[in-house]
Amino acid sequence: MPALPNLILIGPMGAGKSTIGRLLAAELSRDFLDSDHEIEDRCGADIPWIFDVEGEAGFRDRETQMIRELSTREGVVIATGGGAVLREENRRILRDSGTVIYLFTTVEQQLRRTAKDRNRPLLQRDDREQVLERMFEERDPLYRATADLVVRTDRRGPKAVVNEIVRRVQRLVDPLQCKA
Repeated sequence: MPALPNLILIGPMGAGKSTIGRLLAAELSRDFLDSDHEIEDRCGADIPWIFDVEGEAGFRDRETQMIRELSTREGVVIATGGGAVLREENRRILRDSGTVIYLFTTVEQQLRRTAKDRNRPLLQRDDREQVLERMFEERDPLYRATADLVVRTDRRGPKAVVNEIVRRVQRLVDPLQCKA
């Protein structure tokens, strides 16, 4: 069977990109890279601090630079930040760097998964549901236009999502190998 390409996870906050990415990388014996964590490690600061000091535009510049750098690696699983698709340059880099998988989740699920998370600057407000709904309306078409595959994560365990991704990516790489 041909080698699997880089696998790149996109989707909104709370979709499970980091959790599923780690499990997927372990399943495939690959390195896992999370663009947000790589930015934090490189800066020595967390994302809320970067947002406070540099604003969203400054963070997005760092994000584009990190995506460009991570995309040069081979045989990896990459999780991006939820807003990575906002820039056309990022979408192009991601599409050119491997198989892009949109981890789809509903706003309701995002609210549950991010309820206690204080590390998401765009959600540090009282109208979290409205913010997530606006982000969904803006970003869902961009995720779909960028992705090779869309995988739903709502009410599913991470292992089930990983199994589906592996099966569907293998089918993309070698359609004759998988008949089901």
